[in-house]
Amino acid sequence: MDLGAIGVWSTAFTHGDRAEAKEAAAELEALGYGSLWLGGTPGGNPRGDLATAAELLGATGRVTVATGCVSIWDQPAELLAAAYHALPERQRRRLLVGLAVSHAEFVDRYRDPRTALASYLDALDRAVPALPPAARIVGAHGPGMTRLAAARSLGVHSHLVDVTHTARARAALGRTSLLAVEVTVVPHHDARTARPHARRLLAPFLKLANYRRAWLRRGFAQEDLADGGSDRLVDALFLYGKPDEIAQRLAAYRRAGADHIAVQVVTAGRGLFARTAWRDLATVFR
Repeated sequence: MDLGAIGVWSTAFTHGDRAEAKEAAAELEALGYGSLWLGGTPGGNPRGDLATAAELLGATGRVTVATGCVSIWDQPAELLAAAYHALPERQRRRLLVGLAVSHAEFVDRYRDPRTALASYLDALDRAVPALPPAARIVGAHGPGMTRLAAARSLGVHSHLVDVTHTARARAALGRTSLLAVEVTVVPHHDARTARPHARRLLAPFLKLANYRRAWLRRGFAQEDLADGGSDRLVDALFLYGKPDEIAQRLAAYRRAGADHIAVQVVTAGRGLFARTAWRDLATVFR
């Protein structure tokens, strides 16, 4: 499956106006982006994941559409596989189903994530017909989940990570698995203006135990996670500057081992489409 080098990750596809979502998808394809990611939020996705994906697939003809990500607790594996195969084959060729274990803070029946994910992947394999490993990708941060993703799917989709984490994920994955990294961009040129916007987006993730553990494993300290996040944490996780400066920082993720970068642009609301910023960034990717 070809995701291209650069894609767009946006919660607007799942939380914004549906007509504008299709219009924006067609424009992003015309701008040359290789994939569109249906971004989720800590509170979940209010729409059916594959139903939304099908709308964007119908509005485009080339780009890959990916879910980022379907919670394994929200939809039984058999129903997800059935929804996948209910789509026309020409659409399935461009659909990547992102899966994730979500967060203990939101799931009453949460249990060991690796065991739960492995069981869910087993169920996808047993479904008739199965949802094939080449059509699924796993949201993962830790080494154990990364290795499971490498063995049972196309690869890993990571979120809110820095360049060092990307290099470590590549080492854990090996060279043959896909590493698709979400990278968050604040469309402001200077750090003083950009950091408050970054902290607003970061705030709900700072409350989640699995993200906190991932950042601590990476080498950040508890004080980096306090008071909205230290400048050190924010500057590592978010990109800002002029479009060509952002492109240079994105290139560092590619050098660290990312096969694909899904760019999320911070907006004032999760249902807003960052179309001006997407156009500006597209000029430096051509």
